[in-house]
Amino acid sequence: MRFLHTADWHLGRSLNGASLLEDQEALFLGPFLEILRDTRPDAVLLAGDVFDRAVPPAEAVALLDDILREVVLGLSTPVVLIPGNHDEPRRLAFGAPLLRAAGLHVVDSAQGEAIRFADAHGEVAVLAAGYASPLLLATLFAPEAVADHDAGFGCVCRHLRGLCPPGARSVVVAHAFVAGGEGCESERQLAVGGAKAVCPTRFAGFHYVALGHLHRPQTLGGGRIRYSGSPLAYSFSEAGQTKSVTLVELDGAGMVHAEAIPLSPRRTLRRLRGAFADLLANPPAEGREDWLEVTLTDPLPVFEAQRRLAEVYPRILAFGYARHETLDSAAAPIAAPRPENAEPLALLDAFWREMRGEALPEAAAPVAKAAIERARAAEEG
Repeated sequence: MRFLHTADWHLGRSLNGASLLEDQEALFLGPFLEILRDTRPDAVLLAGDVFDRAVPPAEAVALLDDILREVVLGLSTPVVLIPGNHDEPRRLAFGAPLLRAAGLHVVDSAQGEAIRFADAHGEVAVLAAGYASPLLLATLFAPEAVADHDAGFGCVCRHLRGLCPPGARSVVVAHAFVAGGEGCESERQLAVGGAKAVCPTRFAGFHYVALGHLHRPQTLGGGRIRYSGSPLAYSFSEAGQTKSVTLVELDGAGMVHAEAIPLSPRRTLRRLRGAFADLLANPPAEGREDWLEVTLTDPLPVFEAQRRLAEVYPRILAFGYARHETLDSAAAPIAAPRPENAEPLALLDAFWREMRGEALPEAAAPVAKAAIERARAAEEG
């Protein structure tokens, strides 16, 4: 039995004000479908965070419709899909009973559902359970027994074992932070309101656990528990990561072979660091069209640096300077003026010293003074 495990699509995501929807469309209707055509899995397992927020933009909903139509109808590949902590389960599950006959299985409840598949070796039960907070898990199972996510998943996994037919191989689809996993900046924290990491031993007895939530591809439990990771990088902490989907092969005895298949996005996130003149005069041969975080190492700010660099690098999403210790370390520290009695220019100088480690440049003072005078005149007028 072969499954393609993926998660954390975050359709409709933006980064620093830039929409990533075009990149998502290019990836899922391009390389992702090509992988499905090449590997021909028995089903796709989508382990939550399908959308980036509970009420996704209409364009993101339309893109999901296009993707699922190509996969389920065009390639005749069933999909098992659960909500993650970014999704609104009831919206995601609209029409689920009608869609099940076509091969789209949306499991919105944390109580889970068993979707049965079969191959030459017998039956495989895909045990899918949607994300739920500890409070909701306590409501669904036992209030006195659920104080956090770990205890809640103990209840979820016991319930899923009860749904598994005797003798069937078992595959869990879930969305959680499992202890030992390594996170990224782009994940919404689950450790709120008494929640904590789920112990890997909660998943004992299942042949494979397809997880969502962490954006870095990784394995736990000797390879039996796996995060496929997000298909695109969604923060600059993920720059340089190879994104992938996971092809899972389950043999007749329930032994797992997992292969990470790399994805090729149209654009990726990239970090550039260097002196202004070097970045302007010697741009890299590749990657200028990527989404960029640029850090200049010049000791002093360069006038209009970001605008001029944008002529060479059109997709700069983050820009800054490396901090330099240019002030005399032996000199006494300069006390920051109190906001309630300080002149605006003095406040600006103190802010500049804090951020740049140096005094406000002389050339910037007249510009700042003129802006302050205009602001005061506007207030008085």
